[in-house]
Amino acid sequence: MTQPFPPITRVLVCIPTYDEAESLPGVIAGVRQHAPDASVLVADDDSPDGTGAIADSIAESDAHVHVLHRTAKAGLGAAYLAAFAWGLERGYDVLVEMDADGSHRPEDLPALLEAAGDADLVLGTRWMPGGRTVNWPRRRQLLSLGGNRYARMMLGVPLRDITGGFRAYRASTLRALDLSSVRSEGYCFQVELALRTVEAGKRVAEVPITFVERRLGASKMSRAIVLEAMRRVTVWGIQRRLRHPRRRASPTGTHGHTAA
Repeated sequence: MTQPFPPITRVLVCIPTYDEAESLPGVIAGVRQHAPDASVLVADDDSPDGTGAIADSIAESDAHVHVLHRTAKAGLGAAYLAAFAWGLERGYDVLVEMDADGSHRPEDLPALLEAAGDADLVLGTRWMPGGRTVNWPRRRQLLSLGGNRYARMMLGVPLRDITGGFRAYRASTLRALDLSSVRSEGYCFQVELALRTVEAGKRVAEVPITFVERRLGASKMSRAIVLEAMRRVTVWGIQRRLRHPRRRASPTGTHGHTAA
């Protein structure tokens, strides 16, 4: 019989930023509207456009909002790891990853948090029934779909949106993943943490979300990020096949729940 998950009492929404001055206030306002009991942590990598100062101003008038100032642009993975460490030290039960550019809709947060009631990790998924993308260029859609299919094929992990960055982790899950050894950045960071969660025998859920192409600021996607992801996924896939030669990906369950 499966052990029940502990109740969720404290949620931290982690929002890494670098030059997101235009979009950040609206994102924070949306989170506060749709998840009013959650706290928000802005992890700013010393943005030249003053994003950190804007976050400080919001935090001064809202006790639910906190700011972690970092001294340099060190990448998405490093920003999330710093935010996770901050949240774990302060006893939050669930830590949410969310972009600052408006591509992750705050109105999808309640569904992620509800699913976290009986899961170790919840992925907000674009590529499942009910999920969709809005105003996303065809090239980016194909890149995302292709990347996810390649990861499923190489890793043998039945997750439909393993590269997605809108997700909720149980604190106990993050503590079990040896975060000090994580070196990935960009989308590869998302793949690595999801893979580690599955390999740790944790329960993963996927819920549909609507992903909206950013309207403000500039995308941080680069050729280097894509190449890093392909290289690391290939290496991890070969390593997993050597350890588990008969393992193959299998379909997820009706509600998107899967285990290792």
